Amino acid sequence: MMKGHRTWVFENKPVIIATATVGGPFEANGRIADDFDLLHEDLWLGEDSYEKAHKVLLEEAMFKAMEKGGIEKEKVQFIITGDLINQMTPSSFAARTIGAPYLGVFGACSTSMEGLALSAFIVNYGGAEYILTGASSHNTAVEKQFRYPTEYGGQKPPTAQWTVTGAGVALVSPQGEGPRIVSATMGRVVDMGISDPFNMGGAMAPAAVDTIEAHLRDMQIDASYYDVIVTGDLGKIGREVSLDLMRQHGIDLKEERYQDCGLLIYREGQPVLSGASGAGCSATVVYGHLLNRMKQGEFKRMLVVATGALLSPLTFQQNETIPCIAHAVAIEYGG
Repeated sequence: MMKGHRTWVFENKPVIIATATVGGPFEANGRIADDFDLLHEDLWLGEDSYEKAHKVLLEEAMFKAMEKGGIEKEKVQFIITGDLINQMTPSSFAARTIGAPYLGVFGACSTSMEGLALSAFIVNYGGAEYILTGASSHNTAVEKQFRYPTEYGGQKPPTAQWTVTGAGVALVSPQGEGPRIVSATMGRVVDMGISDPFNMGGAMAPAAVDTIEAHLRDMQIDASYYDVIVTGDLGKIGREVSLDLMRQHGIDLKEERYQDCGLLIYREGQPVLSGASGAGCSATVVYGHLLNRMKQGEFKRMLVVATGALLSPLTFQQNETIPCIAHAVAIEYGG
């Protein structure tokens, strides 16, 4: 059912019956290392390129989610996933390994919730019994494409963020045990004229606030309805900007109820500047750490607002500004 202008309400409340997260060596030293299903000791993952290692991250997360969900890959009816590499080849090649029908989606770092929303929509209306959805990123592969190879050692400003090496996947089904997907508000493209690719948080914050405001308006609820509202990877700068914008828009969101995936994944002291980013950021934090906390009874209602900067190396070279987007998914668990 469509509610308001941008929100789907899923009357059958599709279930996240299993999730899996895989990370790299930097994530193994982070705050939520215990919430990963698998952590690697090096960035190569036994491959001869970082892009191939990126593909392996996603493959491992998908196979682990199927294992935890108790199904064989032949039962998966759709794979909905994406990443940041040109033409999303890590996702496409991982889907080749699984062999299920594949829908590649690109929402930059908002991809995890874009995929989860689409999966819930399909499952809610009887379009599939099992869907694998997720997102992934690899620090060195992404840095090489969007900025400079890490071997170059280029200096970054304090507003920059650290790309997560990780993959997070959810297995969605019409029935079963697990957190339920209640609604989703799809984002629109917001561009406030920021052109600095090292200030992703500041660029994406207005899109996050736009989607949160739309969700609350469409659902006719207050921010206090949720035990926690978590944004994608705004980091320190973006979180401060978004809080300020929400106050200006009359959204009363208590700071203790507002978290950001870009600030949850790494420890204080890790050299991540403003925080974490990458399509694997919100995917690993939500499908690992936050859903684990939800299952342990820390909170029952969560709104996940994954944010994405829709730029490319080409648009930056053409002096374009950065269009951004945010997709929100409401997840509930327990009575």
